[in-house]
Amino acid sequence: MRSSVVDELVERLRADVLGERYAPGSLLPPERELAAGYGVTRTSLKHALVRLVEAGLLETRHGIGTRVRDFRRTAGPDLLPFLVSLDGPSWLAEVFTVRREIGALIAARAAGHAEEADRERLVRLRDDIAAAPAPGPAQQAEAEVHRALAAASGNRVYELLVNSLLRAYDDVRELFAAPFADPAEAARRITPLVEAVRSCDPAAAHAAADAYYLSTERLMLGDDGVHDDARSDDGGGPAERGGR
Repeated sequence: MRSSVVDELVERLRADVLGERYAPGSLLPPERELAAGYGVTRTSLKHALVRLVEAGLLETRHGIGTRVRDFRRTAGPDLLPFLVSLDGPSWLAEVFTVRREIGALIAARAAGHAEEADRERLVRLRDDIAAAPAPGPAQQAEAEVHRALAAASGNRVYELLVNSLLRAYDDVRELFAAPFADPAEAARRITPLVEAVRSCDPAAAHAAADAYYLSTERLMLGDDGVHDDARSDDGGGPAERGGR
């Protein structure tokens, strides 16, 4: 059995589950039928199913079969990169909204908890953005600012959340390099946030972070208004509108 066959099958099955080709709560077809449909052996299929069970997307019960779990109820942010790859615009808009809201909370907490070493690190990273020779390195340095803010907050859960949010669009990062086309300007844009944290002012840091994330989000998304908060207040999210 070649691992590449199983890896490819895992990707295909995961895409079909997340894309709801198989509805949440439904049973997958019998293994023989499923293997034939994907053009693989039952052995490869079994290995792939085990990995998706471990990922929380499926559950297997002896004598019943393999059932699709509702990933919105059981999965975590580690699925975001796959969801973004399946339906980029929709999921990215929501990722950026959470990025802005969580980022503002992290910045405020960092302003109240950062030590001198944390503040110095933020300044160095801001300077790294300005000195970057191209948009790519500037973007990477900016990502480290978010990690530094989370670390300065003193809350390890924030650090893990930031990692998940950054990974959500890591594979398509080059598509969102617009804010870093001019590294010096990118550094100037983030300076109010860095200075607010250095001043130990949580309220100012919250406001500066919100403004920074919103401005970069608009640049990344082309300022086309595709934002979560652009949805009507009375329309609700997908669930309230009968999204599934």
